[in-house]
Amino acid sequence: MNYQNYFREVTPYVPGEQPREKNIIKLNTNENPYPPSPHVASALREIGGANTRKYPDPAATLLVDALAKRYGVKSSQIFVGVGSDDVLGMCFLTFFNSDRPILFPEVTYSFYPVWAGLFRVPYRAVPLREGFRVDPQDYIAENGGIVIANPNAPTGIALSVSEVETIVANNPDSVVIIDEAYVDFGAVSCQCLLDKYENLVIVQTFSKSRSMAGMRIGFCMAAEPLIAALQSVKYSYNSYTMNEASILAGKAALEDEAYFSDTCARIMQTREWTREELKKLSFSSTNSSANFLFVTHSRVPAKDIFEQLRQRKIYVRYFAQPHIDNYLRITIGTREEMQALLAALKDIVGER
Repeated sequence: MNYQNYFREVTPYVPGEQPREKNIIKLNTNENPYPPSPHVASALREIGGANTRKYPDPAATLLVDALAKRYGVKSSQIFVGVGSDDVLGMCFLTFFNSDRPILFPEVTYSFYPVWAGLFRVPYRAVPLREGFRVDPQDYIAENGGIVIANPNAPTGIALSVSEVETIVANNPDSVVIIDEAYVDFGAVSCQCLLDKYENLVIVQTFSKSRSMAGMRIGFCMAAEPLIAALQSVKYSYNSYTMNEASILAGKAALEDEAYFSDTCARIMQTREWTREELKKLSFSSTNSSANFLFVTHSRVPAKDIFEQLRQRKIYVRYFAQPHIDNYLRITIGTREEMQALLAALKDIVGER
C-alpha cells in the first residue's frame, strides 16, 4: 500500500466531548446556555423550499451588510465563514506563506498548531509569562505572521487594546490576527485599531455570545485589500460556504441588540458569582474575561476532579498538556447548572 506514502499527515484538533446521554450538565465546550434571540427562530420559520432548493448567495450579502452596519465598517471590510474556525483557517491559508515562522502563544487555542501543520506553515509557540500572561514584547521578533486569541483560551485572560496595538504597530510587514471569540464577555475589542493599521485582522464568532454554535457563523474585519485576498482564496476553494439558513439567522440575530447585551450580562454575572463560590472551596482561577473559568484546586488534582465530575454526568474540559494539566476549564452555564456543579465539587474536594 505504497500510495499511503503520499497521504498528508497531521495531528488533528481534538474538540470537546459531545455526550449524547440525557440529564447531563455540559460545561466543556463554551456554548451559551441560553437560546438565541427570538428573532432567529422567526427568521428560520420563514425559510421555505424555494430558499433551500437554490444555491445560497456566495457573497452572503444580507449578512455581510448587516455586520457592516452593526460594526460601523464597510461591507468590503467584512469576510464571513462557516464559524470562526473556517475564517481562521482561510486566514492561515491566505496570509501565512513565508519561510519565517508565525508566532502564537504556547498555551492557546489548540487549533492554531493544527492549521500550521495542515498548511505547512512554520511556527514558533511563544511561552507565556508568569500567571499565563501574554507579553507583547515577546512578539516583537522576526516572523511570518502572528495570531493571538484575545481573551486567550483556555486561560480567559485578555490583553488591553494598547497591548495589542504594541504588537500590531511593531510588525508592519506581518498580518496580525486577533481572535476575539470571547470578547463580548468583558474584554474590549480591538476593532478601533482597524482604521490605523492595514495589517490587522479581527475575527469574531456567533457561536458564543450570540448562542448560535450550531449555525456555524464566523466573520472577520480588516482593511479592504486583506478581505479581497481572503475572498480570492475562498472562491478558489468553495464558493458556497454559508447556507441560506445561517445567512438569514445571522442577520436576524444582529437586529436584536438588547437580547444580545442582556445575555452577555447574565453570563458575566454568573461567572463572577461562580468564581467567588469556588474560592470558598479552595479553588483559584485566572482573571477570565470569557464565558468560562480556568481553575485549579489547592489540594485535589484537576484530572481527579474531572473524572469524578464526569461520573456525576457533569462535563468540564481537562487538558493533559504541559503547564495547564492541573487546571480545568469550566464553561459558565445557567445559575442552576452552576449550583449543581458547586454541589458536586463540594462533595469531591471535601472527600480528601
